[in-house]
Parts: sequence; C-alpha cells; structure tokens
Amino acid sequence: MKICLVTETFPPEVNGVSMTLNQLVTRLVAKGHRLHVIRPRQSENDGSGKGKDFSEDLVRGIPIPGYDVLKMGLAGRNQLKKNWERFSPDIIHIATEGPLGIQALFSALRHNIPVVSSFHTNFHAYGKHYRLGFLTGIGLAGLKFFHNKTRLTLVPSEDSRQILRKSGFKNLEIMGRGVNTELFSPAKRDLSLRQSWEAKRDDPVMLYVGRIAGEKNIPLALRAYERLKSLCPNLKFVLVGDGPERAQIQNAHPGLIFAGMKTGEDLARHYASGDFFLFPSITETFGNVVLEAMASGLAVLAYDYASPRTCIRHGENGWLAPFDDAEAFLRQSKRLLQERDRWPAIGRAARKTAERFSWDGILKTYLGHIERVCTFCE
Repeated sequence: MKICLVTETFPPEVNGVSMTLNQLVTRLVAKGHRLHVIRPRQSENDGSGKGKDFSEDLVRGIPIPGYDVLKMGLAGRNQLKKNWERFSPDIIHIATEGPLGIQALFSALRHNIPVVSSFHTNFHAYGKHYRLGFLTGIGLAGLKFFHNKTRLTLVPSEDSRQILRKSGFKNLEIMGRGVNTELFSPAKRDLSLRQSWEAKRDDPVMLYVGRIAGEKNIPLALRAYERLKSLCPNLKFVLVGDGPERAQIQNAHPGLIFAGMKTGEDLARHYASGDFFLFPSITETFGNVVLEAMASGLAVLAYDYASPRTCIRHGENGWLAPFDDAEAFLRQSKRLLQERDRWPAIGRAARKTAERFSWDGILKTYLGHIERVCTFCE
C-alpha cells in the first residue's frame, strides 16, 4: 500500500505525537508498505535526509506565536498536486489541522484521493494559554468541519471518541498509543544521575516530563510539591523538558531541578531514576508520557481521563484523581507519599500494564482501518 502522511510533527524528538507517527512510519515500511511524508521544514538544518526508508517532501515552515518548538507548514502552489502525481498514493493520512493539513485535504478531495485524519492535540483548549493564531481561530467548530470532511478520524482513546462524538464529530475510530518497553525500563535506573540531583539512595524523587508550558497545568504540580516537601524535607522535584514557562518557574523556584529536553536513552534514564510521576495536565488527547513512566516502573498520579483512565487502576498500578479537581489531585499526591512502601509493587504492576501496549497490535489496528477505507473507495 502507498500511504502519504501529511504532518507538522514527524521528527521524533519533538513530542509524543511525532513519536507515534514515527513508530507508524517505521513499522509500516518494515511491513513492505511505501511511505511518503510531507511536513514543514522546522529549522535551517532540517532536510529530507538521505538514507531513510521512505520519501519525504518539505514545505515552508511558519512560526507559531508562543509555541517555539514547532512550525506549521504551508505548501507552495501546485506542490501538493505534484506530490500526488509523483507518488500516486492509495490513501492520504493527514495528522495536522493547520494550513498544510487544510491544503492537503482539499487538494486530495479535488483529485479523488481517499483521506483519513487523526486527532492528536486539543488545540481548541489551548486558547487561554497561547495566541495560536489560525489554530485558535478555527476552534472546535473548525476542527469538526475539517475532520468530518475526511472518511475516517483516528482518535487515541475511547474517552476522546466520546467527547468528540458529543460535539458532532463523525466516523471516529480508535487507534491507541504504544510504548517502547525496551527503551523505557526500570533497568535504566542510574544512581550517578540521581547523585547529580543530590538525591541520596532513600531520597524520594518526584518527576515531571513534558512541555513546561501553560497548557500542562504545572502550577498544580508545584503546589503538590510544596505540600509534600513539608511532609518529606528530602523530597526532590525533577522537571524534564523545556518550554516558554521554564525561565519564569526556574526563577521563582530555584530549589527545583530542571533537566532540559531529553530524548532516547537519556530520557529513559531520567524516567527510571525517579520514584514517582505527577502529571496534572487536563488538555491531553492521550498522554504518552504516562505510559512511558509506567513502563519505567514509576508510581504515577494523573487525572482520570485519556491514557490514565485507559491504563491506571486506582490504587493497584497507580493513582487517579477526578478530572480537573485540583484539591482531589493534591489529596491523592499526599496519599501517594504516605504509601511510599507500596511504590515497588505499584511500579511492578505499572510495568506489566505498559507491556500490554505493543506497537505491533496498534499497527494491525491502523492497517485494518485504512484498508477498509481503501476498499470502500474502490
């Protein structure tokens, strides 16, 4: 099968969305499918490098105000048409609702090429945190218009499907998320890394991994840390990631440990070297970091929606708080600390849960969905 992927976020170091797409492309190519990726150029050094097992075409990258790690794309005149003629795709998968995604959608419709889309990011919920220009302007109604023009929209969880269905989105199917349990593993725990944090063997380390940005609700994690610090003075808080609010938070909280952006083995070491993971975000469509933390054997506290609802059994392999209930989240963080003796058992149970989320199963589901679309269009 010849599949064209149109996306903003393919490079795997950017975020969980691109990690998912990278896994799909890698595994589809390994299965013998032909892939062509269309995406914006993210930097001057970003090029469609040689040696890849798929073809790639880069379009112009346009900065997104307030979101410095990612550029949205804009194709040149007839650039997409030339791609369709050269690659002749059986199906186009659009994984961005920005200008490039809209260009690709209407160009594909004009040329009678079947299109599926995937819903990765709740941009409509980011308005109070960013001036997202075009993406904020289209809002939920614009997202619905866009996705309902495609033959199928892939969502990461039943939770997401129910929310979107109530808002009028049609033709929704679940394509879950997986985790690399070889990369993310308790075996990657690094005592020398913990020593660099000035954490002794018995000092608990609280971990956050992700964008240090307004939409991630980090102030709640800081409130939890301050409360827990009063109960456990030797508690450390390590934040892995970067973003527009890092400097402000770092200046206001000099006692925190900011590790910066990490990827690959380095990221895996940071996960495994922590003890428990707090994830207070309320804007996720899934939340890959939760699965990565569980695969690393951490005790996890998160809100009861998206991936936590899918993966966590409260009190057995992690802890949950009712969605967007800050006081409940703080109470559960205290309970988590008080049940410190259970962390090893909770971590082992979390690891076993993560091992069930294999990419092979997700790929099989994905292929089933797009093959049905292609068969219907014949």
